[in-house]
Amino acid sequence: MISVVVPTCDRPDALARCLAALGRQRAQSLEIVVVDDGRGEVDAPGARVVRAARAGPAAARNLGARAARGKVICFTDDDCVPGPDWARRLAGGCADGGAAAGTTIADPAAGAAAAAAQLLTNTLMATSRDEGSGGLRFAPTCNLACHADTLAALPFDEAFALAAGEDRDWCARLVASGALLRHVPGAVVVHRPQLGPRGLVRQQLRYGAGAVGFRAAGGALAGAGFYRALARRSACTGAGPAALVALAQLSVATGAARELLQQRLAR
Repeated sequence: MISVVVPTCDRPDALARCLAALGRQRAQSLEIVVVDDGRGEVDAPGARVVRAARAGPAAARNLGARAARGKVICFTDDDCVPGPDWARRLAGGCADGGAAAGTTIADPAAGAAAAAAQLLTNTLMATSRDEGSGGLRFAPTCNLACHADTLAALPFDEAFALAAGEDRDWCARLVASGALLRHVPGAVVVHRPQLGPRGLVRQQLRYGAGAVGFRAAGGALAGAGFYRALARRSACTGAGPAALVALAQLSVATGAARELLQQRLAR
């Protein structure tokens, strides 16, 4: 059996699209676990619903993983639409007990800010590839799977209370354990976040704060290769999207600086 864990927080329309896509999966045996981290009851036909305590996505994923019964656990988000072969392909990438990540693309209907955010994430993922093993050092949790035993031994760090940094931390600890994070290009998820420029700024401010926590936990931040690749990819998108990418990077730096200042003042 394959289990799919979907954390959700007060986005019923997005969740309905996600569950409809999961209902079209071409997998022999699929279990869907929705972790409700919101304020109201969720309507999740065809899924088991587990109530969370509004402790953030890392805690919600751990809760869903503990409730899941599958040998392989796939993760996606409520604002994502997985392709029909997504779960089967990702599970196949975890056959050796490691982990697997697919290809995530921004839904054009989500707008330029969502495309800019996805460009940043995809560039970080692409530049994390280890040339020796072929494995990744980072993948977003909206398109990720691993063996249940691996996750039991290596849960998400719930000290990351926000949706920021917890995925980078988990991937770094997975790779440090000797496991391979394999890229499965055919496992496709279409991501449809509701951002806009203001939402992009808020998201990237949060990511900047999360990067501080990731670095404090021993993680290595993005290097020069990431910024070179990001510059190349941004240049191909046109002036408007490139400006949004630059705004996002400025927001990350601001979020990190603000977090460091808050920590210093709290001492």
